[in-house]
Parts: sequence; structure tokens; C-alpha cells
Amino acid sequence: MNTTIFLNREKELKFLNSQFVKNKSSFIVIYGRRRVGKTALIKEFIKDKSAFFFMADKQSEKDILDRFAKTASTYLNDELLERLTFNSWEDFFGYVTQNLDKSKKYIFVIDEFQYLPGINHAFPSILQRIWDEKLKEKNIMLILCGSLINMMYSTTLSYQSPLYGRRTGQIKLDPISFDYCSNFFPDLDEHQLIEYYSVTGGVPKYMEMFNATGDIFDDIATNILSKNSYLYNEPRFILNEEVTETATYFSILKTIAAGEHKIGKIASRVGVKTNVLAKYFNVLADLQIIERQVPITEENPEKSKKGLYFIKDNFFRFWFRYVFIYQSFLEIERDDVVLEEIRKSFNIFVSFVYEKLCLQKIPDLVQKNIINFDVEKWGRWWSKDEEIDIVAVSEKQKNILFGECKWSDKPTGVDIYSNLKAKAKQVEWHSDKRNEYYMLFSKSGFTAELRHVAEKTNSLILIDKII
Repeated sequence: MNTTIFLNREKELKFLNSQFVKNKSSFIVIYGRRRVGKTALIKEFIKDKSAFFFMADKQSEKDILDRFAKTASTYLNDELLERLTFNSWEDFFGYVTQNLDKSKKYIFVIDEFQYLPGINHAFPSILQRIWDEKLKEKNIMLILCGSLINMMYSTTLSYQSPLYGRRTGQIKLDPISFDYCSNFFPDLDEHQLIEYYSVTGGVPKYMEMFNATGDIFDDIATNILSKNSYLYNEPRFILNEEVTETATYFSILKTIAAGEHKIGKIASRVGVKTNVLAKYFNVLADLQIIERQVPITEENPEKSKKGLYFIKDNFFRFWFRYVFIYQSFLEIERDDVVLEEIRKSFNIFVSFVYEKLCLQKIPDLVQKNIINFDVEKWGRWWSKDEEIDIVAVSEKQKNILFGECKWSDKPTGVDIYSNLKAKAKQVEWHSDKRNEYYMLFSKSGFTAELRHVAEKTNSLILIDKII
């Protein structure tokens, strides 16, 4: 595992260590999607500590308990424990806790925890009793870690779970943010980093597979399009583990990846009623695969009828855009046909991610005083006929900033600025008493004419680098 992963995990490690130094029990839940680095985080945390680490699987509960006891015997240096047979988890922890050294801190980690409730639906209730009666008053740090987001939430975090209220903390581990991608790919320039991030989405396991020589298409062909490659069926594996009715979920994601974002039209394409579709959307949103966006100026976003749905996860978006729909070619090893399709539209594909990355830079630009007013909210804006990549507002000061992001091989010129100003007039937000500012992001820089315009006004900001 590339150690640079932990450059983006300092907060998580600091939190775990703060729980460890407490002279009392801790109950931590760590969850997130597959391949995001949960196990690596735990191993980094315990590398300089004495800890019991156990990875659950799909064996019978009796076999898991036997293996659990044998693993614990080594950790606790208890030879008798290895020879004993336990009929229940309560018996095991009853034996273990009566022999613990009160002056020592114990760490118990159960990785892939989701398999245990899958084998025995009563396991959360069993663990709740064990925690309340045997572990809570001990100097024990219990860590439950799992990859199935829905199951981990329902069995450990939700109000309906027997374990609700027992945890002392939780970590939802997300992919690596773009700002840290250069630590994985130190030889790539900013444009290449954005391309790689557009495909891998910052998932550490995916990033480690890419050679990152600068030829993104060669890496895509080797690591995704080849039907023997690790990532060829990755979204299938994830969805098959997380959901039932996978055919409907695949149809939804294929439709969104193809460019349809309105719930009514998606429902029509998929062949289900709109109110039924909402159930699937909620699951995909919980899995952080899709997201709902509304124009930033909407006063009641939750109730807005202007909501649009997008694939949030970059790798899922790439896979459903290029792999899923062209899988017939890939199965007969016509990777060249699919790769040509990717080449033709890849700039358009990356431009969407570039817009998101530019939008994410807004707080940083405020902090650096490049945007010289406090921003209260920011996001995209659209109407029936127009859209603006970035709109950021300050209600208190009546300041509004309009931004455009251009992922183009030619410098951005005055025409883009003029077009943005024209679109801004359609945004109904304190139209009679607002202060307007403009910002342009550009992959390929700006024309001399536009730079000259920017020098003459303090209301136009030009950004050609986001790292």
C-alpha cells in the first residue's frame, strides 16, 4: 500500500489516537465503499501498538468464533484460549474479560464486520449485550470496520440498531481528495492529474493500479477495458453486494451516464413510475454513487422541482459511460473500438469533473482573499435555457460571483467573459441591489486581450491553476 495515502488521513489517524489514549472504553465504527483504504487506515493506526485484528468472512458462525478465539489467544498470550471451545460469543468475551490486565489498553478490531450480521441477524443484539455487560467498563477500544455501507449503517449507526448510542465515534472514509493526487502521481502535471482523477475518483486501490506515465488511454486500456483486468467488473461487484434488483439500478445509472438528469425522464427511460424511482435514488445517494443538485439560488432546495441527478462517483460515471454500454465489444476483445470512442469524447467527460474541482476551490479562494468577500453558499445555477458553472453568494453583503470553467485546448477569450455577463442577468437574486463579480477558470490560460480587461477591473478574477 502506497504510504502517501495517509497524507489525506491525518484527521482520521488523529481521532483514532485520541480515542486510544483515553483511560476508558471506546467503540468506533469505520465504514465506506470498497477499496477506499479502511483496512490500510486501521493497520497504519495499530502498526506501533499491540492490537487484535480479525477479518470476518462468510464461514459459519461456529467456524468464525473458533478462528476468532484462536487469533485472540496469540494476542492475549493465552495458550489455554486456543484449546478451549466456546458455544457463544458471550462465553468467549466472558472468559477473555475476566483475565484482562487493568493497567493495559486493549484494541479489538473486527474488519469486514458486515459478514457477521449477514450470517446471524441477531449479532448486533448479541454484541450490544456483550458491550453493555462485559466491555463498556473495561479499558478496551473496539473497532468495527465494514465495506457494505447500507448494512454497516443499519447494523451499527441507525436508530433502529441495537448498537445505536453505544459508539463513541465513527469514521466514514471517503476517497482521497484531488489535492492529494499528486502524492500518488508525482510525475504528472496538473492537466494529467485531473484526467486520472476523472477516471479513478481518488479511490486509493484504483490509483495504485495505474502506471501514470502520462498516457491515460494506455492505463485505461490496461486496467479497465481488458476483460481480465481488476476494474473491468468492479461496479458490478459493488452493486451486487449492496443492492437487490440490480437490473433496475444498472438501468438508472446507464441513463444518467448517457446525459439524462431529470427524474421524470429517467423514470420514463427506465420504465418505472417516478415515485418508485425515488426509492432507488435514495439507496444510490446513500452509497454516494449519485447526487441531487438544485440551482444554488433556490430558497428551499429540498422541495425544489428543479433538482437534477448526476453520478457523483467518478469511476462509476466512467464505467457506465464507456464500459457498460460497449461491453459487447470488450467481450470479443475489440478494446480498440471502445478506446477510440473514449478518445473522441474524453475532453467532454473530463470537463464535467474539472467544473466540480473548480467549484470545490471556492472556500480556498475565499481564505486566500482571492475572492475578497465572505461566501455563504456556492454551487451551480441553471434555468430552462442557460446554465452557469459557478454561482457564489453573500446574502449579508449582497455580493454574487459568477464563474465559468473551460476545459479547452485553446486560451479563454473575451467572448466567454461577455457571454457569462449576459447569462448572469438572468439570475434572479437581489437583481436591483447586488454587487457582481466574475471568475473564469481555464485549462489553457487566457488571451492577452482578456488579461488586459481583467487588469482594468477588480470584478474579474482569472484562474489557470487549481493546485
